[in-house]
Amino acid sequence: MRADERDDRAPVTVVGVGADGWNGLSPAAQGAIRLSEVLRGSARQLALVPDDVGGERVPWPSPMGPALAMLGDAHPGRRVVVLASGDPMLSGVGSSLVRLHGPGSVDVIPHPSSVSLACARLGWAVEETTVVSVVGRSLDLLTPHVTPGRRLLVLGSDGAAPAEVAELLTRHGYGSSRVTALAQLGGPAERAVTGPAADWPHGVVDPLVVTAVEAVADPGTVPFPTVPGLPDAAFDDDGQLTKREVRAVTLARLVPLPGQLLWDVGAGAGSIGIEWMRAHPSCRAIAVESQPDRARRIEQNAARLGVPGLRVVEGRAPGALTGLPAPDAIFVGGGATTPSLLEVCWAALPVGSRLVVNAVTVESEAVLAGWHSRVGGDLVRLGVQRAEPVGGFTGWKPSMPVTIWSVVR
Repeated sequence: MRADERDDRAPVTVVGVGADGWNGLSPAAQGAIRLSEVLRGSARQLALVPDDVGGERVPWPSPMGPALAMLGDAHPGRRVVVLASGDPMLSGVGSSLVRLHGPGSVDVIPHPSSVSLACARLGWAVEETTVVSVVGRSLDLLTPHVTPGRRLLVLGSDGAAPAEVAELLTRHGYGSSRVTALAQLGGPAERAVTGPAADWPHGVVDPLVVTAVEAVADPGTVPFPTVPGLPDAAFDDDGQLTKREVRAVTLARLVPLPGQLLWDVGAGAGSIGIEWMRAHPSCRAIAVESQPDRARRIEQNAARLGVPGLRVVEGRAPGALTGLPAPDAIFVGGGATTPSLLEVCWAALPVGSRLVVNAVTVESEAVLAGWHSRVGGDLVRLGVQRAEPVGGFTGWKPSMPVTIWSVVR
């Protein structure tokens, strides 16, 4: 970090510590700890520091979030060192402190991460390995990453994580996958155990564990990609579902980009918001649905398809849109004729964001035509026909055509 990037306060120093403890630290890391006046960390991490290091030792409370937020004011005028596991910037406390206090307030001395050590032990290229953190988060986040031939490292919260990963793999048709639990990486008690997901024999292992997965699909398993257009059968629905072909075109027009937020207004089964979030782990979506049973169904679909973070707002638009964070894109799957709905959606869009509205009735098409004449954009009509039996032959059965209006604000 350059000197001109620092603020006026002495930065907090974050030191990564591995399972090899004090002896595994670099001279720079040991020196920073010895110069500390306050040491913050978990009880386990603080116990790794020799008794002759004189800084005051303050363990984190539970939950530790408020303490992280107040760290800059908790020890005024004192040199603070925070102990972290491995690389503090890999799903670690270093990232949290930088987000809360800014990069000028934090110095980081990293240790080799558990990801680097796991890849070294397995012979995996780091850049070809997908890392999924479920620390304090739902294990369902792993689901979108489970595809044939993929190598995954799962960072869990405790020793039950490998068994939970194995159960999820089996439930989704990947019981043939090879699972390896790597515990105490880099330390004197390091060990690894391996087994098939469908018959994981090891139960609870050491809490300092990384779970490695070599994904293998069972016979008959249909892989689900993260590109738009999942099979309609992937969603539990009551008939209120944007069908596969129309959904793929709609999402292409919505343009899911990393980190961006979608409003899925009149969400039905939640398929648009769910596929938006599956496009990238940082994509966010809010599904607005007026019917309670559909709102619950959206939550269930989202968890099963690996995006448990989808936010569901139960209420009728446009009133239910009040107070929601500004979107990067809005999808209206029905209700274009609802008074003031499109006006409220248009007003909520920042410059450069996208609005996509689907219509199947003449009346809603007329509304879209009016908006198209006023603000522009694209109008397309999709007609999908599916082959079905006609007596002893096969014929084409058309679905209702769907008109799609898409526009950039």
